[in-house]
Amino acid sequence: MSDNGMQQVELVVRTIGETAIENEKYFGDLDSVVGDGDFGYSLARGFERLLEGWDDLDRTDIGTFLKRSGMIISSRIGGTSGPIWGTAFIRAGMTAGATDRLSSEQVISMLRAASEGIKARGQSDLGDKTLLDTLVPVTDRLESELQSGADGDEALKAAAVTARETAEATKEMVAKRGRAAYTGERSRGSVDAGAMAVAVITERISEVWSGASQGGAS
Repeated sequence: MSDNGMQQVELVVRTIGETAIENEKYFGDLDSVVGDGDFGYSLARGFERLLEGWDDLDRTDIGTFLKRSGMIISSRIGGTSGPIWGTAFIRAGMTAGATDRLSSEQVISMLRAASEGIKARGQSDLGDKTLLDTLVPVTDRLESELQSGADGDEALKAAAVTARETAEATKEMVAKRGRAAYTGERSRGSVDAGAMAVAVITERISEVWSGASQGGAS
């Protein structure tokens, strides 16, 4: 994970976009249980726009690339998802700054900044049954694995396991934010769509990263 540059960041962002588009119906179906059902559609449209303009994105440095990506996502995704997902990319980009290399510590700092941005924008926190209930534990697991000497491939595989477990665990929570919050106790018994989206995306990133590593990508 250390010393990864623009190529790796592009790989991760493109994978997030492609996974969001491929899972449009699945994420929408999850959201329709207690939400308004537009999460999958909104996410897919935003990332479609990002991938359509992929070659024209400003790649001056990693921070600029992520901030530009976040602005496109924010402007194209409807509802509350756009500002929240866009903010995550923008905050990560602000934390990365003008660099073309990232250490493991920087990657963790970027994920923490993304989570803090989501908390502030969505006025939410852990336990509110949102994507934070997966994103924060995934970041914790990544940090723990990397600090214990795991390489990027191993750390991501471990994080993917945590992502799935924590997303499934939102089933027992009561939603306190978003449209689902209006359903109160009825929101218990179904997973949070945002949390599951983070899990599916993390699993896919782990698969792609592993494939790139085995293929000799640097």
